[in-house]
Amino acid sequence: MRISRRAFALAAAAVLALPLSACGSGGDDGGSTDASGKVEGDITFQTWNLRANFKSYFDGLVADFEKKYPGTHVKWIDQPAEGYADKISADAAGGTLPDVVNVSPDLVAPLAKAGLALDLDKAAAKYRSEYLAGAWASHEIPGTSGTYAFPWYLNTGPLFYNKTLFKQAGLDPDQPPKTYDELFADALKMAQQSGGKVATLANVPTIEDFGRYGSQLMNKAGTGFAFNDAKGVELLTKYKELYDAKALDPQALTATPESTGKKFLTGAVAMNPGSALDLDNFKKQAPNLYRNIGITDQITSTGHVNMYVMGVMVNSRTRHTAASVAFAHFVTDAQNQMSFAKKVAIFPSTAGSLDDPYFTKEDGTDETRVRIAAAKSLKNAVNYTPVLFSDQMKTALRNEVAKTLQGKESPKAALDNAVKACDRLLQQEG
Repeated sequence: MRISRRAFALAAAAVLALPLSACGSGGDDGGSTDASGKVEGDITFQTWNLRANFKSYFDGLVADFEKKYPGTHVKWIDQPAEGYADKISADAAGGTLPDVVNVSPDLVAPLAKAGLALDLDKAAAKYRSEYLAGAWASHEIPGTSGTYAFPWYLNTGPLFYNKTLFKQAGLDPDQPPKTYDELFADALKMAQQSGGKVATLANVPTIEDFGRYGSQLMNKAGTGFAFNDAKGVELLTKYKELYDAKALDPQALTATPESTGKKFLTGAVAMNPGSALDLDNFKKQAPNLYRNIGITDQITSTGHVNMYVMGVMVNSRTRHTAASVAFAHFVTDAQNQMSFAKKVAIFPSTAGSLDDPYFTKEDGTDETRVRIAAAKSLKNAVNYTPVLFSDQMKTALRNEVAKTLQGKESPKAALDNAVKACDRLLQQEG
């Protein structure tokens, strides 16, 4: 599987419906939370659809670990992307969860609540300073103290913008919007100047947008959602204004990444997220756009962009806690993350790694241009998607946003209804 920004979005949407009743946090079959013992024993390590493209990397990783710790043996298991959440759920219920597991934050949440994920703030606190603060915090669970996975690889996506369209609207093509207030002002001006023919945006706001705008998203206890606060209502009100002015594409309610990409390609939309692969596509299919492409950070009013993050969790029931923690750390240490990042378009979560010349030095290629822009923004990025926010909840929010844009509900009523629906789903899943 090619790891990309979109793959992270898909991975983050995979919701684990874990039967919590099948696995409590106590019992005689529990392992030790003490990771200070001798690193030895046989452990299993499960990844998420990585064998096809990275077999030699992981074979080497396992061999290096076993050489460093002669008393260990690591069995590497790789599961397909499809059904991964169901597989973890079945293993958790059946007591066959591997010792070390590749997870995303939403997958680790129910495992942590069931007592199956080792709290690294207790078992591996000495390693915390090795990672970016936002990455480490991404595997915290609201309403629960602790951190339940080592952060592994990260991704984010910069925004592309069409400098020609900005210039035609009387906007400075070298000063793209950075905050939502700047974005809304520029978007309204562009729609007005183009007679409604050019929209700046092609997507409705998602939970990440509410987070980047400054909405609280969830209460601190993790018992309910809060994106219907004043900031949330303000954001949706602004999007309604954009929609009415055609500054938000009229077809945003049914937009897909493919459809928005096409609109950007043809000059119907002025800004769109993307990757180095998109730049190559522009060069071939729209050379004029390519010559006038701008690259900027994600829009944010908090000073922090959104990151997608993968993690490595340790099974709290492992018989070999020291070896499992040591291996999870080994997989995610700076040296091994850097090695992995040079094989695929992802970014390390370790502190200082993003200062490497690989992420800072231009070489004239499109791939490097995008990599440098993304790496720069990741240093203080956060994972805005609440770990308890499921696919069904995303649909509930999108449906209510649509009602506001269509004039069927006020922004406040729509977000109140979305929060109620999400809270109900939260109670059902918990």
